Amino acid sequence: MDKPAVFTDEEIARFRAELAGKRVPGAHAPGRWSVSPLNRRPDVRGPMPPSVRLRDATLRSVETLPGVVASTAAKEAYLRQLVGAGVREVVTAGLAGRDDKALRTEVEVIKGENADCRALLPLLRTTEDIDRAADAGYDGVQIWVQGLGEASLIYQPLVYQQAWRGQDWRTAGPARSRAEVLARAVPLIRHARDRGLHVVVPMLMVSYLTEEVLQESVAVLTEAGAAELTLFDGPGALSPEAYGHLVARTKEAAPGVEVGLHPHNTFGLAVGCAVAAVKAGADVVELSVNGYCGGPGNADLAATAMAFETLYGVDTGIETRQLTGLARAGEELTGYRVGWNHPVTGTSAFCWGGLDIITQETAVDPLLHNCLEPTLVGNTRVVPFTPDSGPYTLADKLAALGVDTTPALVDEVLRRARAAMAREGRLLTDADLAALAREAADEAGPQR
Repeated sequence: MDKPAVFTDEEIARFRAELAGKRVPGAHAPGRWSVSPLNRRPDVRGPMPPSVRLRDATLRSVETLPGVVASTAAKEAYLRQLVGAGVREVVTAGLAGRDDKALRTEVEVIKGENADCRALLPLLRTTEDIDRAADAGYDGVQIWVQGLGEASLIYQPLVYQQAWRGQDWRTAGPARSRAEVLARAVPLIRHARDRGLHVVVPMLMVSYLTEEVLQESVAVLTEAGAAELTLFDGPGALSPEAYGHLVARTKEAAPGVEVGLHPHNTFGLAVGCAVAAVKAGADVVELSVNGYCGGPGNADLAATAMAFETLYGVDTGIETRQLTGLARAGEELTGYRVGWNHPVTGTSAFCWGGLDIITQETAVDPLLHNCLEPTLVGNTRVVPFTPDSGPYTLADKLAALGVDTTPALVDEVLRRARAAMAREGRLLTDADLAALAREAADEAGPQR
């Protein structure tokens, strides 16, 4: 059926010319995205690097999600998909419950997909742990350093183990001052460097750092040989501006050392923190698929990658068309489903309802209400039929279902569909609409 034309070809051409006049290359990539030109103006956005490294920590993060029981085979399959999507660095699960063979296999899976992908083993506390990582073939290790002084005792597992057994953990001489906390990390960092490993030092609870403690920590850890200092904000208590400030101060204190960040999404600002930190000079952003982690979660891989790529023109190396598939794989691995309107990868992230003015705008330009082309991230545009839908939306729906229609038949199906939705208190499925169309056509008979 040829739908009654709303606009002439000349009018549509003028619409498109008007839109073109408001777009600039880069901010507008035909068939890919259309964002505000302000995002690309240096005087508006500030300095941004040409590229940024995104480090995925999904496999470590899912260990903090209650009830996740995934087989080794499922984790390996997921890891292959993750690395295949272009992630350049992966933080794996920790050592707990895994033997040396499991560690070697994990490295082999990563390198089998991309020999240049950096594999990092987290949560290492002893030189023996570091030796296991080196022997298994990991590229680097994460040696975590608590961000407090005496209060860091809260996070020492040995304290709880000994206290439960009725032992006095104090006799073991645990670190009680900030200086002692830092001193405990020094031999581990040096040992990892001696084993040829890339040494990443996550500095935890950085929202509690003072300028003085930051200076002291950076000096001790870099002198020991840390290649990267990663600012971990477990509480998610840093604003984007505060994150940028810490990154800048760290860069000033250690110009030759890389700086990373691990933001949490307590206020929905994890991606914003990543942007602010990279603007301030951060080299790497640690995040996870679907934002998986304990509490409010991390920065989401898909949202972060697309923010950098589309809004700021910063290359991430991610194969963006695999992002939605990776998100669905993450859901299958963990059992934790993201919201229907989750940024970029939600099942209805590209759904603006069924009004004719929304559904028909795509004939003029598909990047008006959707600033991203859904297929760019492996997602799809969703067009629901709702009580507010008009004849143009319904005609498109029926045509997609292979139903031959006329304007009169569309009007009759629309009347019946609205009545059915009001009567049954639900939206109609495609099958429902097709059935109504057949009924209306049969009743109209040859007159149609």
